[in-house]
Amino acid sequence: MAEVNKVEVPAKYDLNAKWDACLDLGVRRFVYSSFAGAFTGLLLFRSPVTRWASVAFGAGIGIGSAYSDCSQKFNGSRSNLSPKFLKAAEE
Repeated sequence: MAEVNKVEVPAKYDLNAKWDACLDLGVRRFVYSSFAGAFTGLLLFRSPVTRWASVAFGAGIGIGSAYSDCSQKFNGSRSNLSPKFLKAAEE
């Protein structure tokens, strides 16, 4: 049998791995922050509307933080600071 030469894609360019990692991160953060919002809503609020608002707020925080991390994975590490400030921070 002839061996098939597989070309390994560097992790930097492997989109399948990045999508898998981002979906996993997004689902986990959504669920964990929703549970945290539900727990906080049960502790602090009496009204069902405010409890559901607490769950929605937690879910939004989870999705937002997952989006932020995934955008950094796809676009590379970016900073809003100018190179002058980045150089000073490294020293």
